Order: sequence, then structure tokens, then C-alpha cells
Amino acid sequence: MTGPEAGKASAARRRSAWSGVGAALTRPAAIIGLGIIGFFLVLSIFAQWIQPYSSSTPSCGVFDPPSPAHWLGCDDGGIDVLSLVIQGGQVSMFVGFTSAGMAIIIGSIFGILSGYFGGWIDTVLMRITDYFIVIPQIVLMIVVAAVWGPSLSHVIIVIGALLWTSTARVIRAQVKTLRERTYIHRVESLGAGHLRIIWRHIVPQLAPLLIANAVLAVTVAIFNETALAFLGLSDPTAVTWGTIMEHAFDRNAISAGAWWAIVPAGLCVAAVIVGAYLWGTSIEDALNPRLRISYLSARSWRLRPLVGRGPDAL
Repeated sequence: MTGPEAGKASAARRRSAWSGVGAALTRPAAIIGLGIIGFFLVLSIFAQWIQPYSSSTPSCGVFDPPSPAHWLGCDDGGIDVLSLVIQGGQVSMFVGFTSAGMAIIIGSIFGILSGYFGGWIDTVLMRITDYFIVIPQIVLMIVVAAVWGPSLSHVIIVIGALLWTSTARVIRAQVKTLRERTYIHRVESLGAGHLRIIWRHIVPQLAPLLIANAVLAVTVAIFNETALAFLGLSDPTAVTWGTIMEHAFDRNAISAGAWWAIVPAGLCVAAVIVGAYLWGTSIEDALNPRLRISYLSARSWRLRPLVGRGPDAL
């Protein structure tokens, strides 16, 4: 196989991988998930213009219930909860996507280098990965908050620094498979360097898998940010879904019967996690042949017909 032929074969494989992702995005689960994520992204981008009231200035009474003027009621400070949720979504989505992006970059570097070169590089990088897997995130965040002070940047760094390990292992396994493909050996025999092989022939094959992992990483990052904020380990001056729930809990919103001060933020977190999960798993299904050909798919919850396949098909 000559150089141009190898390039054409690699391009054909890239188109095949992306066509699988395109087919996955037409599934109902992917459409629903993408719609949920898109809805919250729009709210986050245009939060300053969409929120009906100020998220820092009182506009109603203490724990006023939902009304036509305030759809989600008010908190203990007389702040409109709908405005708080919209503003909190902007920060939470930023933290989630930034942390997930950081984790994907670190995990991709570790996974590609480990899977491509193997040997002692693989051993060293995987041992480092194992060490990061066992680090307790909450304990590390408590230490960081005590030493450097609670802030969103510290939350992003801690989540991103501990979330990349699963990505590294998945990418490593995929790269090891790609490394043994015939066209990779032929390109290498033509004199292509390691950097060119990785950038031109390995990374494009990994792009759909990285997208799936990135979407799933966003769910973990947003959940972790919410949990850390609820524990008081995030920036207390920033409005996030986690701090909204933390302040409502500390100020006895549940005891006062003001469920609207804490439930909407929790539902938003749950909705984003479900949307990202539906979108990410749809792409993952399209990239995993075992999930595509399974007669009993755990993803779709339906039994495919076996008519005409004979008794051996069971």
C-alpha cells in the first residue's frame, strides 16, 4: 500500500467512524439528550438577558411561594429562585464543561502515549493513573479549601485532575487496538514518524470516542461540583446549583416548608445528568459493535426478533 493509498484508507475509516456517530444522533434517546443539553446551554449563554429579576437584589418577601410574578417563588433573602437557578446554571455548566475538558485532555495524553508506545512508558503512566484513581476526591478538596481557600478555580482543578483516569484507560485500550492495525504498520514502514502517525491516523479514529467520554464526563463533573458546593467547599460568593441548595438547606428552607428554594436546582442537576447520559451512551452504543449486534440490548430494553434464525440463534 503506497502513501496516498494509506491516506485514503485512513480517511475512509474516519468517515466510517463519524457516520456511526451521525447515525447514533438520530436515535430518540440522543435527540432527547441533545435537546436537554442544548436547552441548558442556551439558558447559560443568555442568562443575563433571560433571568426575570436580579440574582443579588431582593424582589419579593422571604420564602414567598410560587406565583405568576415569581414562578419558582423566593428564597430566604427575597431573591427570585428562577433567576438564581438560571444564574447558577451558567456557573455550574461552565465548571462542568471546563473540568470535563481538562480531564479529557489529560486522559487522552496519558492513554495515547501509554497505548501507542507500550513498554516502560505504559507501565509508568498506568501506575500514575492507578495512584490518582485511589485519591479520595472529597478529602482532597477539603485539604485544598483549607490550604488555598474555597474557590471555583480550585474546584475545577480538583475535579479535572481526578476525573481523567477512566478516559485514560479507555483510550489506552483503543490505541492498543489501533496500533496493531495493518494500515498503521504500513504507514510506519513508509517512514512516517510517531507524531505524524498519532496525529494523522490515531487521533482521528479516537475523536468520536473522545466525544462520548467528554459528554459522560460532564455529568460527573457537574454532579461533583454540586456535591462539593453543597458541602461548602466551593466559592461561597458564586451562585451555582450546589450553593443554591446549600444555602437553602442551611437556612432551614425545608423546615419552613419552602421546598421551592431547593427542589428546582436539584431537578436541573438531574435533568442535565440524564440528558448528557442519554447523548453519551447513544454515541457509545454506535461505537461499540457488541452493543449494536446484541439481541437483548440493555440500552434499548427490547428483544429483537429471531424469526428465521433457527434454533441455534437462541
